[in-house]
Amino acid sequence: MHNYGIDLLVRNHAGVMSQITGLFSRRNFNLEGIICGPVGSGDESRMVLTVADDSKLEQIVLQLEKLYDVLEVKRVEDHPITKVLEQL
Repeated sequence: MHNYGIDLLVRNHAGVMSQITGLFSRRNFNLEGIICGPVGSGDESRMVLTVADDSKLEQIVLQLEKLYDVLEVKRVEDHPITKVLEQL
């Protein structure tokens, strides 16, 4: 199975991870992997989500862009982290 990455820049505070994973859960869309860590001064975090290529993916990206705490969304196919997560 080939996974795709969604690279997010988010505000770093309690509940953001839950907000994002809840969006996937409500849409009945499976996350294959998640890596998250603070960037810069720690006010923001970078999240890389791996997902299977699915017809719902474009809709999920659009929904992520609407979330207040999501500052940037990039869909990436060849992110190095997706290759690591595929090997687990």
